[in-house]
Amino acid sequence: MSFDVVTIGSATVDHFADTDSELIKIDTRTSHEELIAFPLGSKLLIKELNTTTGGGGTNTAVAFSRLGLKTGFLGKIGADAAGDFVLEKLAREQVEFIGPRGGQTGFSVILNSIEDDRSILAYKGANDQLYKDDVPQLNTQWLYISSMLEDSFDTVIHIVSSNQFNVAFNPSNYQAALGYDKLKPLIDKVTLLVMNREEACKFLGLDPTAPPEMPELMQAMSKLPCRYFVITDGSRGAWVYDREHCYHGVPGKNLNICETTGAGDAFAATFTAGIIRELDIQTALNLAMTNSESVLQYKGAKEKLLTWEEISQITAQNEREIESIPLASC
Repeated sequence: MSFDVVTIGSATVDHFADTDSELIKIDTRTSHEELIAFPLGSKLLIKELNTTTGGGGTNTAVAFSRLGLKTGFLGKIGADAAGDFVLEKLAREQVEFIGPRGGQTGFSVILNSIEDDRSILAYKGANDQLYKDDVPQLNTQWLYISSMLEDSFDTVIHIVSSNQFNVAFNPSNYQAALGYDKLKPLIDKVTLLVMNREEACKFLGLDPTAPPEMPELMQAMSKLPCRYFVITDGSRGAWVYDREHCYHGVPGKNLNICETTGAGDAFAATFTAGIIRELDIQTALNLAMTNSESVLQYKGAKEKLLTWEEISQITAQNEREIESIPLASC
C-alpha cells in the first residue's frame, strides 16, 4: 500500500488521573524544581479518570490522517486487550497499522495536580521491541519519526539508512541529550527536524536552565545538514529556518490551557503536513500553531486534533503574526 506519510513511534494507552495533590516548589542555589506531592502511605482518591490512546507514533498518525493525508503507523503493539483498544482507535481514524504485535502494550499514567501541572508515569513495553525483521517494505513519500528507544531505535536507523525517504524527526528529551555525534546516522538523513528549546539546548550540549538567546541557538542549529529545522518555545512562540529565512510565529492570545499532553505532537505533525502539501513556511507554521493550541484546550493528546476543513476555516478567520527575519536577528 502506498502512503503519503508513515509515522514510526510509540503507541500507548493513557490514563489521565485528576487528583487533589499539591504542587511543591523547591529552590536551591543551583536549581528550581516543582514536584507533585502525594502523602506517603495514604490512599489518594482520583477525582476524574479518562482513558485514551497516546504515544508519539499514534498521536501524529491521527493528526496526519485528519489533515487528509493517507497515513500508515509502524510501531510495536502488544498482543493484549490494550493493543486491541489502540488498533480500534487507529482504524476509526483511517490510519493503517503496518507493524507487528507482541509483548505488552505501552501505557502512561498522567497525574494532574490541583494547579493543572502534571507528572507522567510511562511504561514503554512493546514500544522498545520493534526489530528489523518486523519492518515491511515501505512505500511512502515521507517518514515521520518520533522518539524510539532501545532495539526500536536501532531499527529506525536501519530503516533510514536503507531507504531514500523524506524524513521528519521529533526527538524526545532522552534522545536530544545524546547529542549530534550519537544521533548522526539519523540526523544526517533528516529533511525536517523539530525540537523544543530545552531539547535543542541538550542536543547542542548547552545548559537548558541557562539557554542562550534565540539568535545564538538558531545559528548553532543552522550548522546541521537538515533542510528545515524548528524550535518551539512555549508561550514565546515557534521559530523555523529554511536555509533562506528565519520565521517567528506568535501564539494566540488568551488561550485557555487545560492540559499540554500531545500539543507538541500536534504542532510537529501539522507543520510536517504543511511541508508535504508544499505550502509556504508561514502557512505551515500558522497551521501547526493553530492545531497545537486546539489540543492545549482539552484533555487528551487527540481530543481536539483538527481536520483539514476545520483548521483551514480557523486560520482563514484568525490572523497570526508571523515574522520573516534575518537569521542573526531571529
